[in-house]
Amino acid sequence: MARRAAASTRAAPGYHPPMSTICLIGVGRMGEPLCAGLVRAGYRVRAYDVLAERREAALSHGALTADSAAAAAAGADVLLTVLPGPAEVAAAVDDAVLAALASRATWIDMSSNTPTGAEPCWKRAAAHGVAVLEAPIGGSPADAAAARLRLFVGGEDALLERHRPLLSAVSDRITHVGGPGTGYVAKLLVNLLWFGQAAATAEALLLGRRAGIDLGVLTETLAAGPASTAFIRHDLPALLAGDYLTDFGLDRIHDQLTAVTALAEQLATPHSVADTVRHLHAEALERYGPVDGELLAVALLEEKAGILLRHPAAPAAGGSTGAAERRAERHP
Repeated sequence: MARRAAASTRAAPGYHPPMSTICLIGVGRMGEPLCAGLVRAGYRVRAYDVLAERREAALSHGALTADSAAAAAAGADVLLTVLPGPAEVAAAVDDAVLAALASRATWIDMSSNTPTGAEPCWKRAAAHGVAVLEAPIGGSPADAAAARLRLFVGGEDALLERHRPLLSAVSDRITHVGGPGTGYVAKLLVNLLWFGQAAATAEALLLGRRAGIDLGVLTETLAAGPASTAFIRHDLPALLAGDYLTDFGLDRIHDQLTAVTALAEQLATPHSVADTVRHLHAEALERYGPVDGELLAVALLEEKAGILLRHPAAPAAGGSTGAAERRAERHP
């Protein structure tokens, strides 16, 4: 049963949001700030999550809540999914949810999905007359709260333009990559390169340290030269401060890298480098388990070398004050 938001969260009199109701499924790390941002933008949001405490979080931001995904979807103009991966999306976007949506509704998937994982859902949506866009996210929960996410959109141009105001309420960079599936692939490739750059940078730093180069001198040299990357400029300071970036699960990272190599196999493109990055993260997953840490593959390299990549005053592990503000846009 849906519950109404508190009066203090209602839009100003005379304001009419572009869509009457958005059904949001997934109120986790990214879904909660997205929910809050859409409510602030004047949208009527009805949220559902399998965890009751997350539904309560949505309610606290002024959204409506429901006790089932189908109830949340009832009469909604837009179904928005913000879920961890393909399995969760496939479980959430079922016939009951799609049938409950309003006529001419659109499903926008903002999850870290894959074309193969999404295809059965695309077919179900088409059978119910529901249009589909994908808009996987680049950025952090802090970026979501500040409406500065980057979205990789796949789907029809006209459908994107129809929903651009909604997407612009949570994003300041919307890239239309191409047709169905291309947004998912673009996001996976961004992640592949980021994780590959992290591993390659760590190997270079470990070798340089062992060869006797001061870590500060070496990092400054790499940042100023032709080998500089966004990882070195924006994310490396967090690692050097002892922060392994615990925003995303190592098991999810491995799933995404596996999806990249599977796609390369399917499309018959070389992928030896991608395989190496995947194998490294598989080894880290075996070593540390399915815990949060985007740089745990680097931790594994440090462990093998017997060297911690740290500034002298940094802690041996854990977080660091201000590290989140230094992070570049990545994935959830």
